[in-house]
Amino acid sequence: MTETNLRGRFPVLQKEAFSLTKRARQYIGILAAVAVYYIIHEGAHLAAALAFGAFRQLRFLGIGMQVDVYAERLSDVQMGVLNLAGAVSTLAAAWLLVALRRRICRVKSPVFRASAYYVTLAMLLLDPLYLSLLCGLFGGGDMNGISLLLPEALARVLFGAVGVGNALAFWRLVLPEYTRSFRA
Repeated sequence: MTETNLRGRFPVLQKEAFSLTKRARQYIGILAAVAVYYIIHEGAHLAAALAFGAFRQLRFLGIGMQVDVYAERLSDVQMGVLNLAGAVSTLAAAWLLVALRRRICRVKSPVFRASAYYVTLAMLLLDPLYLSLLCGLFGGGDMNGISLLLPEALARVLFGAVGVGNALAFWRLVLPEYTRSFRA
């Protein structure tokens, strides 16, 4: 159904023609979260590898990617910092999104709000969950380098505590804001 603007000269589709279903917004939001997570997390590894002069190549693995470095050019501290950079960057981005949640929730686009919601959720929880509980099941990943800076058990406990704190922050701060914005 159409209506006209500018004194009836140009047809304009009504708003409903452009609205996506809730499920479509969720899928777009999840895809955005995966893309943004990889860009920020692996981008931080890339920036650190370049800063240390140890970048070798990007490896594309299935749906993910990995920054490959010349490990022999790095001290243990540099390797630890390089591996920690991804988690630090995603957590910093997460807390920036938490701080901006009220502004984000005032944006008119439900697709943008859904994307920001899932990006915030991913940034807050993925690295703490992986680095506290799941890293042992998948070969260690970033924990292999982080354990060069502090004992693995301590790092896992710290990331677990960060994960619990982030989950509570999501539940208490983020979820209510977005719930209100989608009901409005």
